[in-house]
Amino acid sequence: MSSSWIRSLSAQKRKFGYGLFHNPLKSSTNSIPQFCIQRHRDLTSIGSFFTTSSFNRIGIPSLSWIHGRPISILHPCILQATAELCTLTDVEPSDTDSCSDAGARVEVSHDDSDDNVATKEVRVKYEKPVDFTKVKKNLLPTVILVGRPNVGKSALFNRLIRRREALVYNTPDDHVTRDFRDGIAKLGDLRFRVLDSAGLETAASSGSILDRTAGMTASILARSQFAVFLIDVRAGLHPLDLEVGRWLRKHAPGINIVVAMNKSESLFDGSGSLAAAAAEAYRLGWGDPIAISAETGLGMQDLYGSLKPMLEDYMLSVLNNQENTDEGNFSDDSSCEIEDSKLPLQLAIVGKPNVGKSTLLNTLLQEERVLVGPEAGLTRDSIRAEFEFQGRTIYLVDTAGWLQRTKMEKGPSSLSIVQSRKSLMRAHVVALVLDAEEISKARRSMKHDEVVIARQAIEEGRGLVVVVNKMDLLKEQEICDKVMEAVPQEIQTVIPQVTGIPVIFISALEGRGQAAVMHQVIDTYEKWCSRLSTARLNRWLRKVMSRHSWKDQSAQPKVKYFTQVKARPPTFVAFVSGKKELSDTDIRFLKRSLKEDFDLGGIPIRIMQRNVPRKAANGNSKSSQFTNRMPDRIFSDKRTVSV
Repeated sequence: MSSSWIRSLSAQKRKFGYGLFHNPLKSSTNSIPQFCIQRHRDLTSIGSFFTTSSFNRIGIPSLSWIHGRPISILHPCILQATAELCTLTDVEPSDTDSCSDAGARVEVSHDDSDDNVATKEVRVKYEKPVDFTKVKKNLLPTVILVGRPNVGKSALFNRLIRRREALVYNTPDDHVTRDFRDGIAKLGDLRFRVLDSAGLETAASSGSILDRTAGMTASILARSQFAVFLIDVRAGLHPLDLEVGRWLRKHAPGINIVVAMNKSESLFDGSGSLAAAAAEAYRLGWGDPIAISAETGLGMQDLYGSLKPMLEDYMLSVLNNQENTDEGNFSDDSSCEIEDSKLPLQLAIVGKPNVGKSTLLNTLLQEERVLVGPEAGLTRDSIRAEFEFQGRTIYLVDTAGWLQRTKMEKGPSSLSIVQSRKSLMRAHVVALVLDAEEISKARRSMKHDEVVIARQAIEEGRGLVVVVNKMDLLKEQEICDKVMEAVPQEIQTVIPQVTGIPVIFISALEGRGQAAVMHQVIDTYEKWCSRLSTARLNRWLRKVMSRHSWKDQSAQPKVKYFTQVKARPPTFVAFVSGKKELSDTDIRFLKRSLKEDFDLGGIPIRIMQRNVPRKAANGNSKSSQFTNRMPDRIFSDKRTVSV
């Protein structure tokens, strides 16, 4: 009886506003609204009626702790501010309410001011364990992989992100990784941002590539909270490892470091060599080292056990210091339908070596994200960076210089070419970068390698934007005008498959034309995602077919109807009646008409055709054949009338 009475009382209070029935995690205020306060003042006399004796008479003996004092309907000891059914607890309620979502706990503090009005302050306090899978990416802790060259940082990076993105090649005398890569690591139930850095050499000469990579590593160390210091256990503690350790103490004194002995799969033989290597690694002064193997996955559990306490403590401090509620700190996994044109845009920047691709990426991001310099072939990895432009998420991919791969060519450069081709196939829009100075000297816009890139992008069905960089090197205005006039014409001649390819002239070093590039890329992407209704296409088709000059009117194929079956890129199907199909000339005419009438220039368009059987005059169609199969009516002899 007591539970039913409480439910009915709760329903009446929800109906008439007696009390504060709201979820404190979703409330935008921490105090009781004014209309509830006024209603509480009006019901003071009514609230005095509810005493211990009155509750005991109706069968609620669990309120013996009230000791006969008047109880206000808004008193926090009776009503719990939750989103569920309001109930009365059997024991005296505490000031803390637990929240099971991602280790969150709600603390409610009461403050009785004048007029006996109770106000509440709701604060979300997170406790262990933390569900890292629900935390937003921008709040995740950052772990950087550091060490001397060729100790397995890129291999461990690929192991943590569960994809083979970073180049891995055994080059003791060379640096494969030059730019840092970032990704979301998945180590058990842990989620964190992991950065793959270039190998450190403290004795590098000033201005060299190694010196510039060390400066970039120092800049990203300032934005990291944790570091995994890798050493090659097979080579022992190298003197360069000690120099890197001193460098870390100088440039990142407050960072938490875990020492990992990589390539230790061959030392688990029971001979004590692993223990000797661990004792030697103690000289670095960062506690117990962990034996791992990035190639085989050995020791990932030990790495998980070392990182989890530190990451949880950091995550709790970040979440508890955030002023937002848990709705702002945790991501929403609910899936919603988004238009194709509003999805994140994948933009690949491709071109020959030393045409300014990395400089263009840094200019668009407004930061020194990748290494730049006068050296040709400086970029080896395909670097992926995310940024926002006019409310749209864009993923930029800076690829290595595109060269024709030969059979004799081996090493990191060969892997870079393969990775660049993969980046081109994954992209939505391809930005082909050309060198304006080279165009003015060679008197031609595109060489063989650049034509190969453009044609492959068209064959893969990607949108194409041509960017002519280094316009600042053309000092004479007459040369600039000639280049700006000749490049679009030559591109149209070399790539006749796509008409209206946009050409943008910029100077990435001076920052000129970066907005024009992004506007053109977004415009091309929206065309690439465009969809046309069937009714609109058929109205267009009747007009187009009437103005097309057919060589033989009697043999003219009749297009029954025209429809779009997919986008990205736009793909259409023409249903043709009869055995006569559309020729290649007719297909090119339809493509050109589509681009002119619907403004679809700069993107590839695909047209397929299907035959629709024409009904013959003598009734050879399916319906007529079915009718002819019906047997004629045969009269029986019994029904004949004999005269």
